[in-house]
Amino acid sequence: MNNFKFFDRFVDRHIGLNSNDVKNMLNAIGVATLDELIDKTIPFSIRLKKELELEPALSEVEYLARLKTIAAKNKVFKNYIGLGYHPTITPGVIKRNILENPGWYTQYTPYQAEISQGRLEALLNFQTMVCDLTGMPLANASLLDEATAAAEAMSMLYSVTKTAKKNRKVFWISEEVLPQTIDVLLSRSAPLGIEVQIGNHNSVELSDDIFGILVQYPSANGEVYDYSDLFAQSDSKGIFKVVAADILSLALLKAPGEFGADVVVGSTQRFGVPMGYGGPHAAFFATKEEFKRQIPGRLIGVSIDSNGNPALRMALQTREQHIKREHATSNICTSQVLLAIMASMYAVYHGPKGIKAIAARVNNLAKVLEKGLKELNVKQVNQNYFDTLKVVLLSDDDIAKVKNSALEHRINFRYYDKTSIGISIAEPHAIKDIVEILEIFAKILGKSFDQNKFISGLNSFPNSFLYCLERKSKFLTHPVFNSYYSETEMLRYIKNLEKKDLSLTTSMIPLGSCTMKLNASTEMFGISWEEFAELHPFAPIDQAEGYLQLFKELENDIAEVTGLDAVSLQPNSGAQGEYTGLMVIRAYHISRGEKERNVVLIPSSAHGTNPASAVMAGGKVVVVKCDVDGNIDIDDLKAKAEQYQETLSSLIVTYPSTHGVFEESIKEICEIIHQYGGQVYMDGANLNAQLGLTSPGFIGADVCHLNLHKTFAIPHGGGGPGAGPIAVAKHLSPFLPGHPIIKISGENAIHAVSAAPWGSAGILPISHSYIKMLGTMGLTDATKAAILNANYLKAKLAQHYPALYSGKNGFVAHELIFDCRPFKISANIEVEDIAKRLIDYGFHAPTVSFPVPGTLMVEPTESESLKELDRFVEAMISIKREIEEIENGILNREDNPLKNSPHTVEFLMQEEWKHSYSRERAAFPVKAVRYNKFWPSVGRINNAYGDRNLICSCLPVSEYEEENVN
Repeated sequence: MNNFKFFDRFVDRHIGLNSNDVKNMLNAIGVATLDELIDKTIPFSIRLKKELELEPALSEVEYLARLKTIAAKNKVFKNYIGLGYHPTITPGVIKRNILENPGWYTQYTPYQAEISQGRLEALLNFQTMVCDLTGMPLANASLLDEATAAAEAMSMLYSVTKTAKKNRKVFWISEEVLPQTIDVLLSRSAPLGIEVQIGNHNSVELSDDIFGILVQYPSANGEVYDYSDLFAQSDSKGIFKVVAADILSLALLKAPGEFGADVVVGSTQRFGVPMGYGGPHAAFFATKEEFKRQIPGRLIGVSIDSNGNPALRMALQTREQHIKREHATSNICTSQVLLAIMASMYAVYHGPKGIKAIAARVNNLAKVLEKGLKELNVKQVNQNYFDTLKVVLLSDDDIAKVKNSALEHRINFRYYDKTSIGISIAEPHAIKDIVEILEIFAKILGKSFDQNKFISGLNSFPNSFLYCLERKSKFLTHPVFNSYYSETEMLRYIKNLEKKDLSLTTSMIPLGSCTMKLNASTEMFGISWEEFAELHPFAPIDQAEGYLQLFKELENDIAEVTGLDAVSLQPNSGAQGEYTGLMVIRAYHISRGEKERNVVLIPSSAHGTNPASAVMAGGKVVVVKCDVDGNIDIDDLKAKAEQYQETLSSLIVTYPSTHGVFEESIKEICEIIHQYGGQVYMDGANLNAQLGLTSPGFIGADVCHLNLHKTFAIPHGGGGPGAGPIAVAKHLSPFLPGHPIIKISGENAIHAVSAAPWGSAGILPISHSYIKMLGTMGLTDATKAAILNANYLKAKLAQHYPALYSGKNGFVAHELIFDCRPFKISANIEVEDIAKRLIDYGFHAPTVSFPVPGTLMVEPTESESLKELDRFVEAMISIKREIEEIENGILNREDNPLKNSPHTVEFLMQEEWKHSYSRERAAFPVKAVRYNKFWPSVGRINNAYGDRNLICSCLPVSEYEEENVN
């Protein structure tokens, strides 16, 4: 029967090596077989005793056929539910050239700013767009969703309040805030000691123990309130004001910054980003200048490069959790870059006139619907509204009839209670949709409705917005939002930005702890299909049977590969997964009457999100030492576990370690923690070295989060989206997160950690496809290839860059750390100089100075070919020779190819060349670069200048005017 199987196996497309490559690489490493390498790398005590039990691998053709069958089970109805999610129209030029373009979605977070100017400009546009629409002076480059953005605002303001030594611990929330936002706030507040109060903003008497308030604008019910009196009362008591705003409504409504908001949050989903059954979408966070060092997430700022030209980079990075660690107020280490770019391009494409026209059209359609309902004598209670009507009927019987008729017409409304219906209008809706809604109500109420007469009467319908909160101020005035209305110009603008950035379409991105593997085209197809993209997350559950099947299969597969029992897909980033896992552990201890268990042991080598997440979950961080070989110091661990045995909550451990080594004592480590009543939380950042060979559950972990955007092929998108589901042991499963609208868990569930029930559901088909097309052997072979590639680089570069850590047999896991610290003394070369010089060779730098300052952490992944690995080896050896020339006095210690890198065309075209090396050596240091040269658009960026002169929105056009060229 083998003669009838598809010849094309996905595993052969995913793994970059062939059998001859493997043989040559093993020879270079000094082992006879791949199995021998694995046996000498992974401790025998943690090796799985049997193969994973997954379905047989499917070919790409077979998988797409299966996915089509699954997708067909989803029912795409017309959605008028609202509640923070709305149908939208994604311009084709954006969908085709950004969402579906690997030149954009395979980029990494822009830590190497010189090769990230395109997405940095798009994100600066995003920040400018948000600042303009909210009326605030400062905005970040996106957050995970509206609910978590509101939670970040609460945490930030609480931190500021504590700093001011004010004894205020109450955060007050309007009862008309979105229910999913309230639930996430309840989740975030408890471990921080914040008391949440919920009430009516029209009647509340603000007490002196309140540090902040949150209101919705427009409200969850659709009413547009004037919060001026409430905010004046807040100001008189020194209370911070947070507004959760609908971004499209701000084209017509007064900007929150104009009526006193301190923070404005919301979602940009309705700016051209599909609902995707809940995500991913880019949230926004805008605030005042005084909070620039506390604002969560990433902040894009303007600086200058080595040639004195404007250049962009991530500003004020000392705010980030990987620097602040347990002192951070947020564990955010990513954002939603790809979705933020889509939203910013939506604003660029439509411009202020287009955005206002879309908003006005939505509002006019809502008013047309209200007019028709009044003619049917149907009561509509919202006095001032943007897009949402609240309709009241006489009985629950009428509600049931409307609901049944609507479902027959494939329509979803929001049903508040037994007599109220919410109807939210969105961009794709048209007059024919309004007529259809009115016909439903007319039929149920036994009223006559003349469609033709109604439509003809609209010719004299007033096209105006007469609310007292009507917007008067201008927005999106920068030329970037007023220049690209034709698709030709828009296409060229998008492509121009794309060309400035290095992605996986250019070369290997060997970032340690980031797993920049192939994001296969077949894996990406499903996210654009209507059946996955256009579902509302709060639609009736029977309309999402395809999604539910996909979730169940993915959960089962994750449980199998992790060796754990239950899975939550809700966390929408790796850091969110960490936080969720720790909150589940916290709930478990509380359920056993051990709420005092709050000490979290964390190795000194851990990623900064670990201590930040622990603090967010109410933990007290105790650092465990590492020994000279980079392993956890067992004696120190034992001592601290015993010292804190009455209060020990958990240990957070990354495996293989952050140092790129399979620690031999990992099982003993887990046993020590369990002995003293703690739980083991395994950070899944390095799971790519485990699949099929070992597993967190087999090792002894109780919880593990997975970075689906690393191990399971979801692309990084330039810094998001991500997904961080958690897998837990059986005793922790009752505490997995729930949701206030869609019931997804039991009575003991913790509150929601993300706005949508299944987090970023819209990208989960990617990981589902990855597992189904690789199967048991494919996943295992991918793990072996990742370990092989890392050890090959170690062997080939051993004479030039010593690996800082290795296992007891001299091998590394899937990544390794090269020590570059000696070059500082011998040649005045910093590790950053090597990172920037790699750009001239066409490479993104490895991870710089993490987890050890002055080092490079390299992770080649299983997807790279031997040819690409050898090209990287050639580049690294060539750079080492340049360093040796500096050491020997051939090249100047201050003026050399490394110190001046990266070299731009402008730099090379200087009329007078005064450097100690040739132009040719600067631009084409090895032969291969001549045939495929990536040109950086800016020289090395001056970060300090940018932080001293903080500008986080688009510069005026005058700053970009070119001098006359003779």
